Amino acid sequence: MGGCLSLKKKKVEVVVKENEKKESSKEVQVGNSGSGSDKSTSVIVPVDGRPAIGENFTYQELADATTNFSPDTLLGQGGFGSVHSGFLKRTQQVVAVKKLDKDSAQGDEEYFMEIRMLSNLDHPNLVKLIGFCAEGDEKLIVYEFMPLGSLNNHLHDLPSDKQPLDWNTRMKIAEGVAKGLEYLHKEMPPVIHRDLKSSNILLGPGYHPKLSDFGLARLGPEGDKTHVSTRVMGTHGYCAPEYMLTGRLTLKSEIYSFGVVLLELITGRKPVGDHTLVEWARPKIKERKDFHTLVDPQLHGNYPKKGLHQALVVSELCLREQHENRPEIDEVVNALSFLAS
Repeated sequence: MGGCLSLKKKKVEVVVKENEKKESSKEVQVGNSGSGSDKSTSVIVPVDGRPAIGENFTYQELADATTNFSPDTLLGQGGFGSVHSGFLKRTQQVVAVKKLDKDSAQGDEEYFMEIRMLSNLDHPNLVKLIGFCAEGDEKLIVYEFMPLGSLNNHLHDLPSDKQPLDWNTRMKIAEGVAKGLEYLHKEMPPVIHRDLKSSNILLGPGYHPKLSDFGLARLGPEGDKTHVSTRVMGTHGYCAPEYMLTGRLTLKSEIYSFGVVLLELITGRKPVGDHTLVEWARPKIKERKDFHTLVDPQLHGNYPKKGLHQALVVSELCLREQHENRPEIDEVVNALSFLAS
């Protein structure tokens, strides 16, 4: 099946400045603003030798922005805490504010890792960090506001008055996500998101996708190293099998997770049910006569047959059980650019 679509590598040039080769800083210095101050201050959050600027907001400023974290401003809730929409009067800016529960599963390490990563990464397909607040035992992160919410909310359990995503929009979202991963993987050192899933893909105007939630992100292998060893973290149904078994994290582990997201876009199915999405889809992908049974029924047959075939080829390559047989991310981008055009 892999011969049906050619995945040609395109040249990716990475310019590395000398001062970007320094060893990663293990500590994040966060200023402690007094609660009586109405002004935010800038703090330096170093990572990989690169200083970055983030706004250090007071807790009161963010409470005012979200109407004291009112249920009316609630955008989402998870094991980490809650996300609220807010309006910063000082900057006249609509933002999203993540407020960690004090007993959150996302601890200090994940909180500071997210700040470190987003402070130093900049790409159209990554959510932008506006600032943060670490005041007493309160920990909050402020992001740009993404008005269309998560991809997950556009694929699953749609209310009757909500239109499903059309095929072309799905492929453009897949392409944008792949471009975000390409940027991360071509960093020096590479960055592995480690929790790629539809609920961590946020959509802006025109369904422009951005990767979010970098609390579990890790720096990838450098030089002759083939992997980094970590605790197994992530979400069941998206994690690569070899990573689940060994804790060895590679760039190809994330290619597998992307393959699950692409399959989710094609099928409209959740990654975990009676079986995982991959277990359900794998035998069907091998039989061309069964391709139509893989498509999201909400599309009502409105998809290009050739485009479906090619998208399934890409997903099958990404989901190969042997990680060395999965494509590089720039190959995936190249194929999806063709499908989204």
